[in-house]
Amino acid sequence: MMATANSGIRSTASIDRVPLVLVQIRSCCRTLSLAIRLVYDSCNLIILGFSTLTTLSKSKLMQAQNIFPATWEVPQVFLDRLGKRVGRQRFMTCDDHLLLVLHAPPEQQQEERVGRFFWRKPDGTWASNLLGSGIGALFKHLDEYEQRLEVLEEQEKEANSAKDFLEINDHLAPLLRASIHLHTVLQDARKQCPKIRELIDTRDRAYAIERAAELLAVGCKNGLDYQMARQAEEQAVMGHRMAIASHRLNRLVAFFLPLATLAGLFGVNLRTGLEEFTAPIAFLALAGVGLLSGAILMLALGSGER
Repeated sequence: MMATANSGIRSTASIDRVPLVLVQIRSCCRTLSLAIRLVYDSCNLIILGFSTLTTLSKSKLMQAQNIFPATWEVPQVFLDRLGKRVGRQRFMTCDDHLLLVLHAPPEQQQEERVGRFFWRKPDGTWASNLLGSGIGALFKHLDEYEQRLEVLEEQEKEANSAKDFLEINDHLAPLLRASIHLHTVLQDARKQCPKIRELIDTRDRAYAIERAAELLAVGCKNGLDYQMARQAEEQAVMGHRMAIASHRLNRLVAFFLPLATLAGLFGVNLRTGLEEFTAPIAFLALAGVGLLSGAILMLALGSGER
């Protein structure tokens, strides 16, 4: 009987262990499945990141290609060095190719610069994206700078106030910066490509444009300083005149102050005979005499200020 009872207890314990093992196996399977799912998601994220980078690089290349006309077959190194925006003025060279990245004459408060590209091929021909073909396109670019400066010079000659000079300076400041960078780019391109003779004339014209812009900026500054000095002088003269007039009035008040004070303290009220007249007549006569005396005093002070 004891043996039968022991065997029954063992069988019951073994039966209890079976569900526990199954639970452990099921838990391990779930953990393994979660790990596999995590690895799968990580792989998808890596693949998505690579595809995004590839798409961005392709879009950047397409944007650089869209800057140039479709017929241009510029070297790939030019495309790699261009981004979404034109950027600063500069030049690029590669295998006897020359690319000038310049700015159109900027307008007042213009945030984005309009880029102009001038490409010289190894055979010596020139092309531009906005001003046609030939070296004349670069000359047209310089002509626009000169025309803008001529307009500002005429305005500077007719300026008569500080506001006029400030308005001219607002238009001139970005043009001056652009002309300085323009001359620098053409000078550096001339040093890098000494065999290109066309760069000599364009560089010299760019220097003349830069010098004219600097002289105009100095003229506007001098004109503005003169206007400010003249206004300060006029204000000083007016202040001096007002001080003199105030001093004269103070002397006049000081002269009559004791008499008015004594008359007020003792209640002086002398009979003058004006009491016999009809009420409005005496009042109007005194008012007229007082106004006439004030006008004469005002004219006397005004003539003294001159």
